[in-house]
Amino acid sequence: MTNIILCGGNGTRLWPISRTLMPKQFVKLFNNKSLFQLTVERNSKVCDSQFIVSNTEQYFLALDQLEELKKDNNRYLLEPIGRNTAPAIALACIALDKEEIVLVTPSDHLIKDEIEYKKVLEKSKELAEQNKLVTFGITPTFPETGFGYIEADGIDVKAFHEKPNTEIATKYLEAGNYYWNSGMFCFKAGIFLDELKKYSPKIYEASLSAYKNANRDKIIRIKHKDMLTIPEDSIDYAVMEKSSIVKVVPSDIDWSDVGSFDALDKELPKDENSNTLNPNYIAIDSKNNFIYGNSRKIATVDIKDCIIVDTGDALLISKKGSSQKVKQVISEIKKTTDLHHVHLTAHRPWGTYTVLEDTAHYKIKRIVVKAGERLSLQKHYHRNEHWIVVSGTATVTVGEKKMLIRPNESTYIKMGEVHRLENEGKIPVVLIEAQVGEYTGEDDIIRIEDDYKRG
Repeated sequence: MTNIILCGGNGTRLWPISRTLMPKQFVKLFNNKSLFQLTVERNSKVCDSQFIVSNTEQYFLALDQLEELKKDNNRYLLEPIGRNTAPAIALACIALDKEEIVLVTPSDHLIKDEIEYKKVLEKSKELAEQNKLVTFGITPTFPETGFGYIEADGIDVKAFHEKPNTEIATKYLEAGNYYWNSGMFCFKAGIFLDELKKYSPKIYEASLSAYKNANRDKIIRIKHKDMLTIPEDSIDYAVMEKSSIVKVVPSDIDWSDVGSFDALDKELPKDENSNTLNPNYIAIDSKNNFIYGNSRKIATVDIKDCIIVDTGDALLISKKGSSQKVKQVISEIKKTTDLHHVHLTAHRPWGTYTVLEDTAHYKIKRIVVKAGERLSLQKHYHRNEHWIVVSGTATVTVGEKKMLIRPNESTYIKMGEVHRLENEGKIPVVLIEAQVGEYTGEDDIIRIEDDYKRG
């Protein structure tokens, strides 16, 4: 069985912890592990391999985190743009043997009852072997209005229902035969493709054509123009709501999609006053608060039922119960800044950079380049750069000149000069970069050569 892991998402519901370039599935929220890593650990106990479907930026995050887990039986399919779950799953299934049973899971869900989960997977696999399309119905514990519901008669699906209001959700809960739609599935790759071809032939044909045209060396890279031809649709609309071979496995597995700070608050340890445990938090007569911060002290006095999230470049304060409104904050932020897009520390395939100071005419960064990695051969039109190495030995190319820069040594790159930073050593290279110019945005990078095939 292959675990198809869907890594899409823009990282907005848990802003400012989660950003477009560091969505929630890769943030290490649970004992220094991410939801993605927990997903891989959980499913690798029953699956033979992982098939990661993501965009280019998330591929490198997944690659790093799988290396931490020492998981090497992985395949990757990269989408230049997202077209929802039906095309993503179709492209992955086309790449597999038709008889291969796949377990399709999001990368950002939390499942705590792994004993029951294993039983659910065994049942779903049995049904998949009988050529059924299996969906997992989460046993509801309260009248949630943020999920779709599956109406069932035993394991037979009667209907899929959109997100209800509170009154209807309460009726669903009382009826006892309605389940939260988890977004997890199990089936043979070929059976899913047959049903997709039957009920959504345009998605099937466009996906098949895109796969045939893809670059397929070690990684399957779908071309942008081909991805655009695939109609955008979810697996529920494209197949599950129309097919006659769909079964549901009731799943009481202590599941959460961790879709809001209110949901995350329920999963993290608390102190004696029901505040989130945090070594940098000082609580004075404060109760029932969700507190998240990295290095700065957070103190509250006579505060209760609040959400406080500090990430260094952004601070969110909300009442509990209102965290779904974070998406309204994102709408405002997009008008003026890129705080929805990237953290102060940004992860790149070669390492990381942290913005230490950013003003109108200069920017200062701390750059860490992993052993054996190098940045693209590039140039800038609007800034000059000064590099000071503080640890490791950097190999620096400026124009036709190549040199070694050691700790406490520096170099200067003039605007427009072609240059590259490389770490040929065994330890990370750490340097301070000072950018000076009229514009220091990240889009002022003209890549001439790139090991990671970025545009």
